[in-house]
Amino acid sequence: MLGDFETHGAVLRRYSRTVSKLSADDAAVVARFQAWLRAAGRSASTVRSYGTLAAEFAGFAGTRGGLACCDAGTVGAFTVSLAGYQAKTVEQKLGALRSFLRFASEEGLAGTATAEAVPAVPSRKQARVPSVWDPGDVARILDAVDRGNPCGKRDYAIILLVTRLGLRSIDVKRLEFADFDWPGNRLSVAQAKTGNRIWLPLLKDVGWAVIDYARNGRPASGCPQVFLRHTAPVGPFSDQDHLHQTLVKYARAAHVPLGEERRHGMHSLRHTLATRLMEGGTPVEQIADILGHQSVTSTGVYLKSSLGLLSRCALDPDEPGRQVPR
Repeated sequence: MLGDFETHGAVLRRYSRTVSKLSADDAAVVARFQAWLRAAGRSASTVRSYGTLAAEFAGFAGTRGGLACCDAGTVGAFTVSLAGYQAKTVEQKLGALRSFLRFASEEGLAGTATAEAVPAVPSRKQARVPSVWDPGDVARILDAVDRGNPCGKRDYAIILLVTRLGLRSIDVKRLEFADFDWPGNRLSVAQAKTGNRIWLPLLKDVGWAVIDYARNGRPASGCPQVFLRHTAPVGPFSDQDHLHQTLVKYARAAHVPLGEERRHGMHSLRHTLATRLMEGGTPVEQIADILGHQSVTSTGVYLKSSLGLLSRCALDPDEPGRQVPR
């Protein structure tokens, strides 16, 4: 933290992602902001993520006199504290901050010029090539899971759900027993990001992994969620549990290299599934449905993660040019 302060002139926000000391007044403001977003028709995931950022900024502004004293200097200092995040994350956070300050201005909680003080970040949409695992590496990771203990049974089922069905981590954590249609071999998923409910085929290996965990590994609990924490207090995962270390643990056990250039969280398994489906000729519209994308534009980014697909798009410099009709 001291090194970051010396480099950036601020303690980076990654050291304080949760806001546990928010005042009652600030918490009420954040709740009203989220209601304002819902009234504007924003998605559930936007309301949640924007609310988290609003709480972070309210806590930050509280150390500088509160929202009433917020000015360009406060906004600038908060922006500097985001230096440790990925560029895309900074872009999203500043967009949320701009929205929150517009709300605060309308409510008379902050000056009208504060939202204009939020710096613009050049859009980097789809600039990053998605991280994709080699199929052999994924197989070795799954083989490295010790399914002889309860945690291993849980982790194996979770990784399979992401790997084989492309579920987001948050949707896996929120899965309930009622979402499984066992006679029909189907799984119903209410997607947290889009708010849509989709039906996916319950593949045999996935279904048996869930059954094995439910029968032989899951702690006794009345919680409707399928997957639980195994340390006290036993209960469902929180939305802040990204399960990143779960995948990293088994990747290391399988001696699969994890380079700094690769983002190796659970989301990368979704990238891998999408890329393999695209390479296999699955229509992009079907892939978008499986992954829960609202637009096929979001799905098309996986073209960049496959050298095989890119080679099909390559132009032959020696091919004779064609006359383009006018």
